[in-house]
Amino acid sequence: MLRPLLSILLGSTAVLGVAVPMAMTAVAGRVMPERAGGSVIQREGQAIGSALIGQNFEGDEWFHPRPSATSAAPYDASSSAASQLGPTSAALLDAVKERVGETRDVPADAVTSSGSGLDPHISPANARAQIARVAAARNIPPAQLAALVERFVEGRELGLLGEPRVNVLRLNLALRDLR
Repeated sequence: MLRPLLSILLGSTAVLGVAVPMAMTAVAGRVMPERAGGSVIQREGQAIGSALIGQNFEGDEWFHPRPSATSAAPYDASSSAASQLGPTSAALLDAVKERVGETRDVPADAVTSSGSGLDPHISPANARAQIARVAAARNIPPAQLAALVERFVEGRELGLLGEPRVNVLRLNLALRDLR
């Protein structure tokens, strides 16, 4: 009785735990190599980030990502986690009030972190709300920045999943290249 059970366990482990994942990895590598490889963005042969993980941009001259919920350092992929603060949490309300500051008309994703704390995207409304600040800091016409933002608006996946979004790393790289 024990021998057939162990055979099934070992066989299932070999097939479902080794062969199937290896096959799926191979198929993903052929069908969508960029995504299967972590969507690494390279410049001059150097990996500078991933399109899947947010990065911290500080200063008025950059578009800012969503607030990060990672604890040790902003956008630390090794400590990815949500804040675990619910909608009735006083701590969440205080954090949002602090981020909003004097301005009351801000997109929600400008003052709340994503579920993982690593989201690399912001809403088009959030990006548009930052145009005046970035334009003033870089001495660039706001209309030129607005056109740049619109160029980086990504639509819904397959035309119907998710919301339109802007990848902050890609937008800031294009912004850097304007000079």
